[in-house]
Amino acid sequence: MEDTAIEPQVGRIVKVLRGREQEKYAVIVRIIDDRFVWIADGDKRKFDQPKKKNLLHLELLDHVSGEVADSIKETGRVTNGKLRYALNKYLESVQSEAHEKGD
Repeated sequence: MEDTAIEPQVGRIVKVLRGREQEKYAVIVRIIDDRFVWIADGDKRKFDQPKKKNLLHLELLDHVSGEVADSIKETGRVTNGKLRYALNKYLESVQSEAHEKGD
C-alpha cells in the first residue's frame, strides 16, 4: 500500500479546521515537531506572531508556495506581503478550477 499522506512542510498552505480562525487559510512558517506547527497568513496573523496549531486541527493542502519556502530557507523569515500573495494566488487557482468545472 502506497503512503500518500501529505507531510507538513514550510510553505505548505493549510485550511484551519478548529479554533477562532476556522475555515481560514494560512501557510506553515515553521515546524515544531510531529504534532505542532506555526502558521501565519500575513494579514490577521503576521509572520512575527504566528499561531501554534496542532496538525490535527489543520487540513494540509497539496499546494506548497515555493516563494515562501525559499524565502524562509534563505533568510529565516518571509514578508507578510509574500504570505498574502501566496494565499491569494492559491485561492484564485482553486476558484478558477471550480469555475472551469462549472460550479
